[in-house]
Amino acid sequence: MNRRRRKKLSKRLVDAATFGDGARIRALLRAGARPEAADSEGTTPLYAASVQGETGNVLCLLAAGAPPDTESGRGAEGTPLCAAACWGHADTVGALLAHGADPDLREDHGTGRSPLEWAMAGPHPETVALLVAAGARHRDPAN
Repeated sequence: MNRRRRKKLSKRLVDAATFGDGARIRALLRAGARPEAADSEGTTPLYAASVQGETGNVLCLLAAGAPPDTESGRGAEGTPLCAAACWGHADTVGALLAHGADPDLREDHGTGRSPLEWAMAGPHPETVALLVAAGARHRDPAN
């Protein structure tokens, strides 16, 4: 598959994940879209699905090989787990954790908030409980 086609598929896959279109996600994956590939803005399909709390789509992308801890964006978008925790999507947080997402991985290449900090800021107590049960620790960001 040529580079241009891969880029188009990546954009379409991120768009489908952003709009919660599970049927389109599955069709694009069958057509050769790579679940780990970001679009031209740096957004990964897994991040887009996690922001929306689309647990079924998150599970589909994980099953297709999307790595659970890949940071999305060229700037400060963050990890799929941070995105789901920020919005209190407990089912999505649980799915990401079950597939190996690191509950302590801070966004912005380790300098930003952790998933637990996002969930606590929500406040999203169910999401906080899931993260703590998975071993997330609250740390002083100054350290």
